[in-house]
Amino acid sequence: MVKRVLLALIGLMTFSAHAVVILQYHHVSETTPAATSVTPAQFREQMQFLADDGFKVIPLSQVVEAIKQKQDLPAKTVAITFDDGYRSIATTAHPILKEFGFPYTLFVAIEPIKQKFTEMMTWDELITLSKEGADIANHSWAHEHLIRALENESQAQWLARVKANILDTEKAIADATGHNFKMLAYPYGEYNQALQDMLTENGFVALGQQSGAAGPYSPLTALPRFPVAGQYADLKSLKAKLYSLNMPVIAQSPSDPELKGGHWRPELKVTLDMSDISAKQVMCYIQGQGSKQPTWLSESEFSVQADLALPAGRSRYNCTAPSKARNGYYWFSQPWVRPKDDGSWVKE
Repeated sequence: MVKRVLLALIGLMTFSAHAVVILQYHHVSETTPAATSVTPAQFREQMQFLADDGFKVIPLSQVVEAIKQKQDLPAKTVAITFDDGYRSIATTAHPILKEFGFPYTLFVAIEPIKQKFTEMMTWDELITLSKEGADIANHSWAHEHLIRALENESQAQWLARVKANILDTEKAIADATGHNFKMLAYPYGEYNQALQDMLTENGFVALGQQSGAAGPYSPLTALPRFPVAGQYADLKSLKAKLYSLNMPVIAQSPSDPELKGGHWRPELKVTLDMSDISAKQVMCYIQGQGSKQPTWLSESEFSVQADLALPAGRSRYNCTAPSKARNGYYWFSQPWVRPKDDGSWVKE
């Protein structure tokens, strides 16, 4: 009995050490849209907290390799990412990150660079940052909604087009910077199973915009990140997320976020390793519909389903549970994306 308890505790300690929080930023500015921005003061405060509280900030590529190899990561490990390559990252965020010695990853699309959009960095700026601690990675060619087929485009044609998009983007980044990490950040956080399968076949990992700590239970083509912006930009909100744990999801159904055929109230079934979780403390949240207690189908499997149809566009189910053995919450988010009833997509 004592031996079983000790083995369980050792397993729990190893599992906890695997968790890593990946932060997602866009703008660091006072003049850009609040929904995708943190102010320079907020960003500095957040980086100062990471330094003062003993967090270890490591490159995202190192996080990915550790998850692939099931290697231990130090407790309180964080990776910092930015989507789109806005100029405020070079002018405002980079000097702060350099001051603290924090590495980070920039996910960039090629078309905005080629078009020389004024708010976007140039290749010269990106190359300079890459020489000073930034990794440059893939955000698609033109920041497209990757899962959306063109009019009269077959499934095979869509997949071939998207594959070429991702590979061409990777080559453009490698040609300009020498970086070839094969890490994709899904534009808008949208993906589906066919896209995930194609990325796996071509050696890519991918990151969404659904919340949660990453770790050994995270799919390598759907790694979670915590968006930091708008109402989630204050340090108080961020602190709880920085101590979150990788939800031990053993199985789930469905896993494909793309909803079809009028099935706008998906029933999500999740099987957990319950070693450090109490079933009565698991709580789920349906975006736009509030909290919802899951229905337990067995000692380790629960289901949760929206009461109302999810709206056209993007939604999430979030589920959390406090650890029984340490501070922090296990956190899991399942994204959903659906067209309108007539099959067309929300315009953005």
